[in-house]
Amino acid sequence: MEILSTIVPIFAIVLLGWAARRGGFMPPEFLGPANRLVYYFAIPALIFGSIAKASLRHEFRGTVLFITLACVAAGYACAWMASRLARFPAARAGAFIASAGHGNLGYVGLAVAYYFMGDSGLARAGLLAGFLTVLQNTLSVLILQAAAPLAAGRARGRETLRRLATNPVILSALAGILVSALGIPLPLVVRRSVDMLSGLAPPTALLLIGASLTLDMLRAYWRPVLGAVVIKLAILPGIGLLVYRAFGLPPVDFLPGLILLAAPTATVTYVMAREMRGDAGLAVAAISASTLLSAVSYSAWLLAVGPPGGAP
Repeated sequence: MEILSTIVPIFAIVLLGWAARRGGFMPPEFLGPANRLVYYFAIPALIFGSIAKASLRHEFRGTVLFITLACVAAGYACAWMASRLARFPAARAGAFIASAGHGNLGYVGLAVAYYFMGDSGLARAGLLAGFLTVLQNTLSVLILQAAAPLAAGRARGRETLRRLATNPVILSALAGILVSALGIPLPLVVRRSVDMLSGLAPPTALLLIGASLTLDMLRAYWRPVLGAVVIKLAILPGIGLLVYRAFGLPPVDFLPGLILLAAPTATVTYVMAREMRGDAGLAVAAISASTLLSAVSYSAWLLAVGPPGGAP
């Protein structure tokens, strides 16, 4: 029941966003500015606030971080091997690998962590998301750059790496870590402002995800999309769960990592593929399919683990 009460409202809001776009309540000209508002302000506030208010000594789990990063790298490697076996052309292979490995941490992963585990789960997921964002973006850039025409790959690669260094998710996580580690007290007016802005992030992000869904590409790309979705939603979190349990970690410690590993394909994958001359149509189809199917896969993974008992 706890799982359904987490997953159903989240994806009900996603579907509401899809319906709102179809009904004209969220026209295309609204989506770009709203997405920037959430990406550059609301989600950074959510991450900063959750980490800054947490105790790093109690919330940080080095073993979980190491395993989660290793699993993401393994997911990219698995997708690379699958693309070689399928003999995809370079542009399609780059988009396929990025779609299978690059998870939507900020818009979906953090929302699931927050609604299923509360503030403590959000703080731990926020810490992990900062490191995972660096790894995911770096690997996606390298993969797409290797598959792109030489001039486009170099130019777009440098630009994407520059954006990586100024990524708001990374910067907000680092700022929250600094405040928490040094015990810097936040004035009440700052805390309340951050809390108000943070409240905007989950529902607005989910509405935008729904408004961005498109199923038109699925028929043309169903074979590579199926492979990317299986890797992203089943193999990648499956590897993570096996390794977490092999290390004897309790669910309360590894659940934030598992939730992030199980996140659907990130919307930024389409932007990267388009800018670096990858197969952008495949990326769009993978984003839509994985987002919709993640309602089922999240329910299955959370059911397999059980409730996060024993939280401090």
